Amino acid sequence: MEIAGLEKRFGDTRALGGLSLSVAPAQIYGVLGPNGAGKTTMIRILATLLRPDGGSAKVLGHDVVREAEAVRSRISLTGQFAALDGALTGRENLSVLGRLEGLGRAGARRRAAALIEEFGLSGAADRPVKTYSGGMRRRLDLAAGFITRPDLLFLDEPTTGLDPHSRGEVWKVVRQAAADGSTVLLTTQYLDEADQLADRIAVIDRGKLIAEGTPGELKSSIGSGKLELRLRDPAERSAAARLLAEAAGARVNLGADPATLSVSVDRADGAAALIVELQRAGAEVTAFSLGQPSLDEVFLALTGRPPVADAQLEEAA
Repeated sequence: MEIAGLEKRFGDTRALGGLSLSVAPAQIYGVLGPNGAGKTTMIRILATLLRPDGGSAKVLGHDVVREAEAVRSRISLTGQFAALDGALTGRENLSVLGRLEGLGRAGARRRAAALIEEFGLSGAADRPVKTYSGGMRRRLDLAAGFITRPDLLFLDEPTTGLDPHSRGEVWKVVRQAAADGSTVLLTTQYLDEADQLADRIAVIDRGKLIAEGTPGELKSSIGSGKLELRLRDPAERSAAARLLAEAAGARVNLGADPATLSVSVDRADGAAALIVELQRAGAEVTAFSLGQPSLDEVFLALTGRPPVADAQLEEAA
């Protein structure tokens, strides 16, 4: 995919403001961004469901506006909401889609059976989809995206609402699709998912690219290490955070536990110096660890906001 200066507005709302990025073949490419960043709008344009207001986008060498039919013939899209017929069984849903893809009656049945097994739906395959749980519906919707092996697979927040086991099963399928030669463009609000799956990650905000690279490159961009601390007295955390922010010259992240906090550091000796500063100030540190920054910290450092779904822009679209 080659995107250059892509623009899109919905009334007074600018969803994309000159977005440019490039995605190489046969890799898993993650896209992260806070609410309103334009992730879903970007995917809808690349999948030929929306026309851009400016700029250009090519998918597999085809312009998404002038050669939309050629693009559609080589892609698959799984959006944020399941597109299934509740009156049909899971097997019937997949078989119908297989027929629409031109597999023929027997071929569609075989492919449906294989996908039902692959996505762990054997026990519910012959029940109406309206009786499925939310997680089962999501797995069936994802299975529909693999009726044929597309050259490019768009997955827009594919594991939202799934339990940890089901998420792990989806991850296996996504990795296998890339191993089989498909390019995967993945948006997600789970940063661990991007860390686990993506070969490269783009972070977009307010419709523009603000960072791009491998997970390791993005983590190193905000410091080579992360110092995590636990204080004996949670009441001392606010003062400790102010001291750390001033001494380290970096954002301090407060943990869910009221006695914990963390900060990015460049060197191990720098981490030791910060601990000494806290002890001198009277804040007793009961435990600490030094590790690599997480994608959560990268995201907060780049955007100042947590990643959530592009719900408002999706409704506008």
